Amino acid sequence: MAMRLPWRIVEPLDSRQFAELRRTAIFECCKYDPQVEDVDTLSPLPLVLAPEAWAELRGWAQQLARETMQAEQEILRHPQCWRELGVPWWFRRRLRKFALAPDPLRHLRLVRFDFHFTTEGWRISEANSDVPGGFNEASGFTRLMAQHYVPLAVPGDPTLALATAIREAAGDGGTVALVHATAFTDDRQVMEYLARQLAGLGLNPVLAGPDHLRWEGRQAYLDMDGFRGQVDFVFRFFPTEWLPALPRRCAWWHLLGASETPLCNPGSTILTQTKRFPLVWDQLAAALPAWRSLLPLTCDPRQAESRLAGKGRVLKPALGRVGDMIKLDGVTRPKEARRIERAARRFPREWVAQQRFEAVPLVGPTGELFPCIGVYTLNERVIGAYGRVARQPLIDHLAQDAAVLIAPNVSLRPGLELNSHESNRTLQPVGA
Repeated sequence: MAMRLPWRIVEPLDSRQFAELRRTAIFECCKYDPQVEDVDTLSPLPLVLAPEAWAELRGWAQQLARETMQAEQEILRHPQCWRELGVPWWFRRRLRKFALAPDPLRHLRLVRFDFHFTTEGWRISEANSDVPGGFNEASGFTRLMAQHYVPLAVPGDPTLALATAIREAAGDGGTVALVHATAFTDDRQVMEYLARQLAGLGLNPVLAGPDHLRWEGRQAYLDMDGFRGQVDFVFRFFPTEWLPALPRRCAWWHLLGASETPLCNPGSTILTQTKRFPLVWDQLAAALPAWRSLLPLTCDPRQAESRLAGKGRVLKPALGRVGDMIKLDGVTRPKEARRIERAARRFPREWVAQQRFEAVPLVGPTGELFPCIGVYTLNERVIGAYGRVARQPLIDHLAQDAAVLIAPNVSLRPGLELNSHESNRTLQPVGA
């Protein structure tokens, strides 16, 4: 029986349209890294989901978000699980004292779940529950692409939804510290784009490094050229596992959750950000049915021979990001694969082995692509989607950002040329 694919095939923008859109994205969407090595970081081909596929992803993401929050709160009450998660002892000591906030509901919880369509249906590769990015592309770039595909809908504006929630937490006219690794262009562009949204809502965004933070009691302050004083909200775009490298004067441990200043994602999110999260599931009261259905079987690398015998395997660092240091047979270069295997043998608690799923490629006008759909949730509510496509079944730093659009339930407007492409309809962009 033929598999029902979740996407619709459309024609990509032509070179003239795409060049103009790319220029606009640089200036209007702060997309300062439109090229990595010899690869354009933006795709001229949008990912168009069938409406029923988007409804399915929304439902899964909401359930995953609920389960993630429940599991994190339970794990916080059971420190005996933390070592199995790969959290270092010196970090666990701080976590025990500072992770529980006086009022945990004051903090916003932003998560991005990365979905892949496989031969067995939808699967997730991970949850970005610590510092998910992609806002420039998911909001600004997607909006620009949607103007060329008039009948198609955007799945939401995650940056505007986030900025609106921050305004509610910080208060009208509040000062928001956008804390990030200031030396990285890809981090800076996300913060500048969010700053524009916040300023548009009447807030005072301040771009700062984590070493600019100071604390009086549990209240956050900034001490930097251009701004010194109390802030009303801290948006942290700096990975939790990097915090201990900061000078002691920054008192980074307040960011773990005990801050009285509202945060976006307290550092306790490291408990579910780590890819060793599944290794403690059986110790929890929470059933986690969505996680168990969608995440491939995961185990300690030392158990891979017995638990994943006869199955394709993937090796991943517990706290890896952007597809770095992942061993995928047939994809990862042999030299890199050997380096990863040695690291996993030497430091097994910092790695996981996972059963490999078979991703279904999108076969369209630009050839074979492997899509990843990142679905954002904010306090368990779906607020948008972030797409990426790669020429191989590994989404890494060379993958392209792709706009996610939703096909209409009704017939397309007259005047749009529809062609047959395999079993799907092909939509020509406006003005092509």
